[in-house]
Amino acid sequence: MAVGGLVLCLRGLYGCQWTRYQGTPRPGGGCCCNKREGASLALLLSAICWTLVFLYFWSQASNNYNDFDSYIFKKLGFWVPWSVVLLAIAASFFAYMAVLALLAVCLLSEGQKLYLHWSHKIGIAVSLVFSVAATAVFSLRWADEWETLVLSFQVTAPYLHLGGVLLATALGWPVALHFFCMHSRVRRGLVLAVYLGVLAVLYLSPLGMYSPCIMEEGTLGSPPGLIGHRGMPMLAPENTAMSFEKALEADLGDLGLETDVTISFDGVPFLMHDDTLLRTTNVLEVFPDRANYAAALFSWSELETLNAGAWFLSHDPFGTAASLGAADRERARNQSVCSLRTLLDLAAARPGTPVIFDLYQPPGGHPYDGDWIQRTLEVIHESSIRSQQVLWLPQDQRALVQQMDPELQQTSGRRPLEELRRNCIVKVNMNYRDLSTELIRKYAAANITTNLYVVNQPWLYSLAWCAGVRSVTTNAPHLLGTLRTPLFLMSPVMYNVMWILTDVVSFMLVLLIFFFHWWRKQSLACAKAALEQGTYTKFRTEMSTVWSTSVPHAQGEGHGALAPATGLPVPRDHGVSGGGGAHPHNADVDVGFGRNTAASVAAGSRRDFI
Repeated sequence: MAVGGLVLCLRGLYGCQWTRYQGTPRPGGGCCCNKREGASLALLLSAICWTLVFLYFWSQASNNYNDFDSYIFKKLGFWVPWSVVLLAIAASFFAYMAVLALLAVCLLSEGQKLYLHWSHKIGIAVSLVFSVAATAVFSLRWADEWETLVLSFQVTAPYLHLGGVLLATALGWPVALHFFCMHSRVRRGLVLAVYLGVLAVLYLSPLGMYSPCIMEEGTLGSPPGLIGHRGMPMLAPENTAMSFEKALEADLGDLGLETDVTISFDGVPFLMHDDTLLRTTNVLEVFPDRANYAAALFSWSELETLNAGAWFLSHDPFGTAASLGAADRERARNQSVCSLRTLLDLAAARPGTPVIFDLYQPPGGHPYDGDWIQRTLEVIHESSIRSQQVLWLPQDQRALVQQMDPELQQTSGRRPLEELRRNCIVKVNMNYRDLSTELIRKYAAANITTNLYVVNQPWLYSLAWCAGVRSVTTNAPHLLGTLRTPLFLMSPVMYNVMWILTDVVSFMLVLLIFFFHWWRKQSLACAKAALEQGTYTKFRTEMSTVWSTSVPHAQGEGHGALAPATGLPVPRDHGVSGGGGAHPHNADVDVGFGRNTAASVAAGSRRDFI
């Protein structure tokens, strides 16, 4: 009865069939469903694959969630953490598809035909359309994120291999069950070929895997240094004095500072990443008619009147504003636009603190359109910072910059090695997507260190650490600074033992599963031969199906006599006249087997006697 209740529950959840006899058992060797339901099952499998792909893709893209939300803000004009909303939707759709797939597997294992309710079919269609559309949009608009996905495999592939092998091994049970129930040799061959093909791909996939974190013991270098991206933007408004002070106050060793510099209309270099002031200031309230103007078209006196901190508390770009104390919240609420001179003086208080910045050229017609480089150098020399602390990144007029201040540490984006040597570059500032162990070692051999931007996730920091990166620019220095070892680190020998052992154990379990179902098939065949010696009929009662059989004359007398075909006791009197307990030939014996019946066994169906 417990098995019947479980099947009833499964049918109810999958097809909304809650009546006990509403479902239809699938005859042995028969098809799992009609053509329409077969199409629904195929659609379900497609949906679960697409939702899984997009969920994994978007979860690994979390390193750039803030950039995504900022981009959407520029398009819509209001702030919503769309990245988290999208992640929640993707996770919900995948969970929904996974539950439906699990229900389908359980119903098939119980020999039930599949009847998917129309509401689930609509849900599957919506999930599939969402996943396909989202994947297509991101492939067109943010195709670079696929490079992040490829990088993530260098850390997650061993765990994905383990999970995939465990799942494929577990699926061996329903596959073997239906393999031995099928009558068609073509279907059996196709099912076995597909299943063994999937196993082979999973078993051999580690041969194509590469990760810099699979290395010999004792060869791991020191962890990369940390450079605060616009300060400490998770704990304070970006590019404000508070943000950089928070970074310098943190006990994170030789922490560097990174920012973005724009020249005001009257020649004051100040810190601003966006082209406009809309996202990080209250310019819409103070200068509503000029809110969409370029930031460089405001004078410094106008910029000083703007609030550059209140947005951090209202937008909560990283979901961390709630962690601030009352004093820090009040302090953040009253931040103003920060000048480059203020930042340089803060860094000068710690002589070992490097500063790196992007320098934006003013728009055409700006008073400093022609000498923006010289004006920035003047501010550096006017501040108290030493030139050796400044990593000069702007590519424009580099020869002039080297002539005016040869002590600046010349830094460049990714360039050919010959060009880097010619320009006396000491550090390469690379996007994390360009991470290459071979390239980093090539630069290191030429005494050129490497900095990656922007690295926010521990798995990506771990990968940079294993690859030999010298430093990373990050929004989360307070989080990455707590890592004492890479998340994934393994010797080649240990890795080979792990994946080979996993494959061998899985293969042995699959063989055992198929052997068990083969043995069970042979046992059921023997039971079928025994049961065919009697003639069975059935009728239904309120609670169960009752089988009635006519058996040959029982040998012996009394209650101990057994029906030859079933081995069940033959009652002394069963509606039959006669003395001495003698039974007439072919006396009828009614035997109740509940829903799992002897006839099901005779038909080759999977049923247990209750």
